[in-house]
Order: sequence, then C-alpha cells, then structure tokens
Amino acid sequence: MKTFLTAAALGLTLVGSIATTAAEARTRSRSVSAQGAYGHGYNRSRAVTRQPGSTSVNRGIQTNSGRGVSSSRSANWGNGSYQGGASHTTNNGTSWGRSTSAVRNDDGSVNAVTTRTRPDGSTGTVTRETSPY
Repeated sequence: MKTFLTAAALGLTLVGSIATTAAEARTRSRSVSAQGAYGHGYNRSRAVTRQPGSTSVNRGIQTNSGRGVSSSRSANWGNGSYQGGASHTTNNGTSWGRSTSAVRNDDGSVNAVTTRTRPDGSTGTVTRETSPY
C-alpha cells in the first residue's frame, strides 16, 4: 500500500510539472465566492494571460449588496518598445485608468508618455526622456 501511495504521489508531481510547462502561454483563471451571514458576501474572479512579449489580467469583484468593480491591465513589449495600461470601472459607471508608451532610441535614451484618466474624467499626461549617460 505504501508503494502505491508513493507511486501515486510521484505521478501527480510529474503531471503537475508537465501541466505547468505546457500552460505557460495560455489563460489561467480563478473564481472565488464567499458568502456569510445575513446575505453578506462577494464573488471575485481573475484571469491572467501570459505570452512572450505580452500579458493581460482581468479582475472583478461583485458584492451581494450590488457594489463592484472590474479591472483590466495589459502590457506589450518587444523591439525596444513598451505599451501598457490599466482601466477600472465600478458598477455605477465611474471609471479611471492609465496608459504608458515607451520607446528606446538608437542612442540608448528612452522616451515615455503616461496618460492618466481620473474618476472625474480629467486627464493628465507626463512625458519623460531619460539619457543613457
């Protein structure tokens, strides 16, 4: 019996290792529901997609009382450039977020622009240039 359990544990370990390697470029998701007394509780979800040169994450939480927020983040990079951002939206329609774009120049300097959108709808932009020296 002990030999069988050891073999079963080894088999599960090998399957877990193979599944982790094969799952590197696909979406992983999880949902959790927690319910308490008097109708209190929430449902939460998260999905992550990773590939070479890009990643994205979508999250959401909804309470039993009707409050909630959805968030998404993404990033793409390669060949000396980066583009990424995040956005958040509540159930009542309020939204905010940011986006960033950056490029590495031939001399090694980096130009980056970040734009933020606030919940009141106003925006702000920051431009940066860094020197390689």
